[in-house]
Amino acid sequence: MNMVVTWMAEDMHIVYAADDQFAEILGVSLTSLYENNKNINQIYVYILETQISENNKSRLESLSASYGRSKIIWVPAIDISKTLQVDVSIDRGSMSQYSRLFVSSVLPQNLEKVLYLDCDIIIERSLLELWNLDMQGKTIAALMDSFSRWYRMNIGLEPEDIMFNSGVMLIDLKRWRDQNIEKKLLNFICCRKGKIQQGDQGALNAVLAHDVYCFEPRFNSVTIFYDFNYDEMLMYRKPPEFYSRELVSLAIEKPVIIHFTTSFLSRRPWVEGCCHKYVGEWMKYKNMSPWKEFPLWEYKQGSCLNKVFAAFLKKLPRNVAVFLSGLLQAYGRPLFYRIIYFNWTKGVR
Repeated sequence: MNMVVTWMAEDMHIVYAADDQFAEILGVSLTSLYENNKNINQIYVYILETQISENNKSRLESLSASYGRSKIIWVPAIDISKTLQVDVSIDRGSMSQYSRLFVSSVLPQNLEKVLYLDCDIIIERSLLELWNLDMQGKTIAALMDSFSRWYRMNIGLEPEDIMFNSGVMLIDLKRWRDQNIEKKLLNFICCRKGKIQQGDQGALNAVLAHDVYCFEPRFNSVTIFYDFNYDEMLMYRKPPEFYSRELVSLAIEKPVIIHFTTSFLSRRPWVEGCCHKYVGEWMKYKNMSPWKEFPLWEYKQGSCLNKVFAAFLKKLPRNVAVFLSGLLQAYGRPLFYRIIYFNWTKGVR
């Protein structure tokens, strides 16, 4: 793009992707970013936006101004379905998240590094350590995810390959461009006819599994760490490899970034009835944001089948419930993905 931004070497560049529905959630995240990174010389925030209203844009801009930070840089999100002329499905999140696949095209060409953050996170400590992380020559740094072997095979990976959570990604943009990552991502989506397990995150994993440095989990402390104890988590997800008990414990007690990922066991902090360990922290930043007067979202139960299954699990002993739900998570869901998506992509591995 023709954007011209002048910055200093010690400045930080943060990228979010959001639509209007998640503008409030983005605002809370942005509040926590500014509040806990006052030691950073300057923070440039790029928002890949999908039809965010002028009212919400004004609120976000007022937030940056109140902290004396650089003006938000608005970047219209690229519509991936129109770009590829393919009906791209949404398996998780919203279509706006696909816009991050185009970071090398839409951000300034002289920008060499960015930190991508999902909207559903809060920053509890300075990001300087993460920003200056030695990525060991890899294109991205991210959290090793705990999915089972069968998820990997559904996106063409080997059973022992790394899968990562794409909600926090430190990106070497220069290497991303040199390795033609954007082209590889778009080719993968086209080959799969837009039907990919876990959507944009699945595509990122398929292309970058061998080009990712796995940072400590305290830089992306996800909800599963809080819903289960360590042994239950391994029983539930059955990952071929994962972090040590000590590193996960540190991520729970002293997180740098808290990521409120979706879970069938708990609600997210902007929804009524959330019991997450750090819901109070999220509310603290909400009450400091331009959305402090906005009510929490009404809880919606979801499908009747999910409701019945959740009620059934609650009647079982904890270890039995974890074991049974783990069977569905580790084997049932990837089998479902294979049946649904691979019918669309016969002959494609």
